[in-house]
Amino acid sequence: QVQLMESGGGLVQPGDSLRLSCAVSSRFSLDYYAIGWFRQAPGKEREGIGCVGRSDGATDYEESVKGRFTIARDSAKNTVYLQMNSLKPEDTAVYYCAAQNIRGSTWCPIRPSLYSNWGQGTQVTVSS
Repeated sequence: QVQLMESGGGLVQPGDSLRLSCAVSSRFSLDYYAIGWFRQAPGKEREGIGCVGRSDGATDYEESVKGRFTIARDSAKNTVYLQMNSLKPEDTAVYYCAAQNIRGSTWCPIRPSLYSNWGQGTQVTVSS
């Protein structure tokens, strides 16, 4: 089993930066998992933001966050980070991380349905 816990959310102004953390607890090392970041705004479906493949594999990002958001993993700390820059009001949502073992590949999916292990989420509000 794997447990995930997000932290770092809060209220920021448009244009600000914020870094979210996803602490992963498992009998396997962090490198065993692809990690995805997702968000869900009120009244909307959960959407993928980006992901990083197992063992520092490939990263991928949804178009609306490319160039603004960056995902990085620190295997020594069993933590994956989501650095968010130039935040906009439309980035307001509950942010989730998820883990999945993608066997034999360093590829990572952004589709929520492909992940079976989820954190509880952290609220990010971007407002002036």
